[in-house]
Amino acid sequence: MASFQKRGKTWQYTISRMVNGQSRPIRKSGFRTKKEAQVAAADVESDLRKGVVPHLQLEPFDEYFASWVKTFKTDITDNTLVRYRNSLQAIKEEFEGVPIQNINKRTYQAFLNEYGETHAKETTRKLNIHIRACVRNAIDEGIIRVDFTRGAVITGKEGKKKIDKYLGYDDGKKLLKTIIERLDKSMTYYLLLLALTSGMRFGEIVGLTRKDFDFVNNTISINKTWGYSANMQQGWGSTKNGEERVIKMDVETMKLFKKLFMTKPDNIKKLVFYSPQSMYHVISNGTSNKVLRGLLKDLKLKRVSLHSMRHTHASILLYEGVSFYYVSKRLGHKDLETTLNTYSHVIKEMEERDENKSTGVFEKMYV
Repeated sequence: MASFQKRGKTWQYTISRMVNGQSRPIRKSGFRTKKEAQVAAADVESDLRKGVVPHLQLEPFDEYFASWVKTFKTDITDNTLVRYRNSLQAIKEEFEGVPIQNINKRTYQAFLNEYGETHAKETTRKLNIHIRACVRNAIDEGIIRVDFTRGAVITGKEGKKKIDKYLGYDDGKKLLKTIIERLDKSMTYYLLLLALTSGMRFGEIVGLTRKDFDFVNNTISINKTWGYSANMQQGWGSTKNGEERVIKMDVETMKLFKKLFMTKPDNIKKLVFYSPQSMYHVISNGTSNKVLRGLLKDLKLKRVSLHSMRHTHASILLYEGVSFYYVSKRLGHKDLETTLNTYSHVIKEMEERDENKSTGVFEKMYV
């Protein structure tokens, strides 16, 4: 039988219980109203009647999250691990020592709102993804009952518009032409060429060896990455999703790399984009972005980052009619939903194109 008591501004329930002839009551406080305390107590009493012993030990949220990452995130890259650590830091700043059982939808939403005041909306979204996965695990373990992240509203500063994160077909063509004209200047231009024509991630590009190039079938095998920053693994590591893929390349790009390999000797690390001056042994992301900015400035094109070459590659393929399924597979996305969310801006352009195409089909029938 449960009893209820108001403690300050909140309510507490106490459920009488005997264990081995001794009184072992179950208490929980922090409910905003008596009704909330009654509902929660009813759930616990229902479990007790079924022989299910509720999880009585309070689990500090920050400690539980840290334990969850350590236990279930053993196969992620060092770079991804840093993101989880950033999420843990945000949790500590708000919920250090606070039991996960005491967090509800209202307090969690307030936390997201406050976090979003000083962070980009996309950063807040990623934080919520990490916490949501952890909370669902806590539910599976019977530690909590309610998913307090369900229906959470993501807030934050608006980041750079997606339409600004890539170049269109015509600008991409201008950039490609100029890159090819400057290939003899440095290996960085070959890196930019591959970024634009393959859509690979930077870590995948600098992790390439000559053996990954198949000049008979015009394909490149993407089966590893190279640690190019302090937050990453040293040397080779797995791809972002731990999966390997082989992508078909255009003939012209492959011809340029075949000629390069025939005229340039290999290096001790066997890396295509080896740099003896770099502490990470590869051309740096900073250097690559600097060269790209110079190119864009010379061509009077809008300023985008090296990672935008990946978005440019995908956007051009999608607009030219390549299926979302293939582009998702080519980019190495975990699932199709990731591709649809990332390139939703292209869908609108495709709708307008297909709208004109559909009316044209029937106009031709009148001729």
